[in-house]
Amino acid sequence: MDPHGALFFYLCLLAAQVVLVETLSDLLVLMKRLEQPVGRGLSSRVRHIHSLEQKLLNASFGGHNLTLQTNSIQSLVFKLSCDFPGLSLSSTTLTNVSQVRAPHAMQFPAELTKGACVTSRPAELRLICIYFFTAHLFQDDRNSSLLNNYVLGAQLDHRPVNNLQKPVNISFWHNRSLEGYTVSCVFWKEGASKSSWGAWSPEGCYTEQPSATQVLCHCNHLTYFAVLMQLSGDPVPAELQVPLEYISLVGCSISIVASLLTMLLYSQSRKQSNSTTRIHMNLNGSVLLLNVTFLLSSQMTLPTMPRPVCKVLAAVLHYALLSSLTWMAIEGFNLYLLLGRVYNTYIRRYLLKLCMLGWGFPALLVLLLLMVKSSVYGPCVTSLSKSQENGTGFQNVSMCWIQSAMVHSILVMGYGGLTSVFNLVVLAWALWILYRLRAQEKALSPWAYRDTATVLGLTVLLGTTWTLAFFSFGVFLLPQLFLFTIFNSLYGFFLFLWFCSQKRYSDAEAKAGMEAVSSSQMTH
Repeated sequence: MDPHGALFFYLCLLAAQVVLVETLSDLLVLMKRLEQPVGRGLSSRVRHIHSLEQKLLNASFGGHNLTLQTNSIQSLVFKLSCDFPGLSLSSTTLTNVSQVRAPHAMQFPAELTKGACVTSRPAELRLICIYFFTAHLFQDDRNSSLLNNYVLGAQLDHRPVNNLQKPVNISFWHNRSLEGYTVSCVFWKEGASKSSWGAWSPEGCYTEQPSATQVLCHCNHLTYFAVLMQLSGDPVPAELQVPLEYISLVGCSISIVASLLTMLLYSQSRKQSNSTTRIHMNLNGSVLLLNVTFLLSSQMTLPTMPRPVCKVLAAVLHYALLSSLTWMAIEGFNLYLLLGRVYNTYIRRYLLKLCMLGWGFPALLVLLLLMVKSSVYGPCVTSLSKSQENGTGFQNVSMCWIQSAMVHSILVMGYGGLTSVFNLVVLAWALWILYRLRAQEKALSPWAYRDTATVLGLTVLLGTTWTLAFFSFGVFLLPQLFLFTIFNSLYGFFLFLWFCSQKRYSDAEAKAGMEAVSSSQMTH
């Protein structure tokens, strides 16, 4: 090689090294900037993360891989080909990794590059992994807690990777007790929230706990992954999902048919109806709406459902539940008026005011929630425990419901608890009145029997079964699940039986009155 050629080669090599040093320096500066508390809003946070991704995908470096490390962020870049055999990464074997942190690992299947090599065979593919050992960049609306505060991300080239046949396996090791927590594998769904740049979602991920110190995630796509920790009670076995869903489906379907039959019977005898019967029909209507929306929310497949549709369905389901509980309380109040024999008390436009309370007040609560924070409604995830040979796994079940634990505690459990307590007080008071009436009679008349059946039947059907929701712990959990599901899914059917019994009694009473009048006329 002549001197001029050697000098040119040296200058090119030196320039390439300068470019490499500048590229690595820019990447480290950007990573350190991401470690700082973000004070300029969401746009700067998102821009910096996307900028880091693009710089890593376009970085020039020698060899087959590149590793960069700062205090709380680690970036890795790998050069792949279409003959990719798979890749296993572990924090115990990676260089420049602090041994103080809890270990983690990612395993990529050989199928990873299949989609990118279908139409063409690119000479090189880039796989980047970005590990965040802090969760401040991924805070959602609910300020969710993440295991170890780890967020592990991966991306293949400039293309999305979804619906893998063999999943990506992500392992999180820890040294803390998870007693009282439900853990679920989630991914960061960008654009799923209005107040944050994304939200955590369990779609496409399966959770497994091979040991007491490891959580293993199986996900069929590439993005940012974490383990969500939620306070929970006793875990529900996944084996009960199918029978409980079957009971709910059959019970709610029967109740829907029964509610429609009740309305049909009511329409035929509407001229003979009074305010009490009309209150029954309003309760029946709210229960019909509750059963229909519950079936829609639980049976529809969430991954294919647009998020706004799921949010609307969850809001309607919440409204139907609140309306049903309110009409139960109205039934208790009306029962109090009837048994208290307050016939001389006139309430102007009584039924209209009750309808404003039973239908309007729940609507006001739901509309206020939507205006203040609409993100309380959406896909709600429940983790079911699943026993396996190598440990305990968790299966995520989703439905359109309330996402906020505080809203659920106040406007579901609290609201239902007040309704149940009120109806139980009315029941106790009514039984006391009937006991006094019996004490005044030497023999138990058929009227006393009928009053007892009326109070017990009406009050038990109108709220008492919902108190089972407060026994979902310890040894009561499994019996409570089945009893609550059976009784409340058949609630509309019980109302149908009650309406039929009342109608039969009213017809018998009317017939007896007509016979009495006829006999009186014949006597005279």
